Amino acid sequence: MKGLKCGGSMYVILVYDINLEEKDGQRVLRNVFKTCKKYLVHIQNSVFEGELLESQAIKLNAELDRFIRQDKDSVILFKSRNQRWLDKEFLGKIEDDKTDNFL
Repeated sequence: MKGLKCGGSMYVILVYDINLEEKDGQRVLRNVFKTCKKYLVHIQNSVFEGELLESQAIKLNAELDRFIRQDKDSVILFKSRNQRWLDKEFLGKIEDDKTDNFL
């Protein structure tokens, strides 16, 4: 995972796709989920979001790189300087906004 610069904080939406049909898929999924949960808020299935410092984003990337199988799995980080630059629109069943603790 590339593209991080040293600096301040950012708002991140992280999505992942883990190939469960291959050997070790469940183990990879568990490890990726646990790692993401350490840094971000779990929104739904394979989606997390939250505010990170650049240093935290670098650590998150390094930890995920240990588990992701480069030829089978993927992780995408959508980054913004601030959550205010992001409009959220919810469709379908919404239990609650798990990110309402963010300003």
